[in-house]
Amino acid sequence: MKFFRRIRQKLLSENKFSKYLVYAIGEIVLVVIGILIALGINNYNQEQILRKKEQVYLNGLKDEFQTSKRKLTELISVNHANYNEAKQIIEIITAGREPSEADFSKLLFNAFAFEISFNPNNSLINEMINSGNLNNIRNPELRQKLTNWFAMLQDISKQETELGMQREKVLNMFSSNEHSLRTIFEHTGMFRELELTEEQNKISNLGLLNSTKFENNVLMFISASHSTEHTHYKTLMQEINSILSLISLEINE
Repeated sequence: MKFFRRIRQKLLSENKFSKYLVYAIGEIVLVVIGILIALGINNYNQEQILRKKEQVYLNGLKDEFQTSKRKLTELISVNHANYNEAKQIIEIITAGREPSEADFSKLLFNAFAFEISFNPNNSLINEMINSGNLNNIRNPELRQKLTNWFAMLQDISKQETELGMQREKVLNMFSSNEHSLRTIFEHTGMFRELELTEEQNKISNLGLLNSTKFENNVLMFISASHSTEHTHYKTLMQEINSILSLISLEINE
């Protein structure tokens, strides 16, 4: 700085004002260039920090959605098994044949004992949305899909609620004196698992096969289960696969 000041003083003392003006402008230009370079370096450093942060989020999201995919795959399998067992009950009714009490109990247990509910891993995506860090994801398509993720989950939850209601209608038929959950539990080993005492004179549930109400309830359950898998779960699986593909494209290996 002293060097530049001496040059300015020399030019002024020699009355070389035009040269002084050119020099002053040049000095200003140098200062501006220096500031721009400093800003560029700072912006570059900030961009590098953001990109590293994005990579951390992307890898975390990849783990999270892979876990959710495994959960959904298992859930689809359970739901499919449920309505396949229920379909066998309808086929028995249609054929007009009577199974053994034990076989019927196993069909009822396998079809209606397991409740369906998708519970994805959402801790990271929740944190990103609540903190505003979702904006760190540069890919606009991926960012949009992540934004819409919870709307899809709400749709899934509504369908699962409907399926649960149809399941409850079948189970509620065992709240009367004519039918017995004990019979089902004893034939499927649940009483032994629960360490309860079994009895010899079991109430038969085979009369349900002659009940139009029971048949209607099972058919509604099958319809809801089929819709849950093919209209909702498989659509959600496609979305998860799409999100994972986009994440993989953005991750720096």
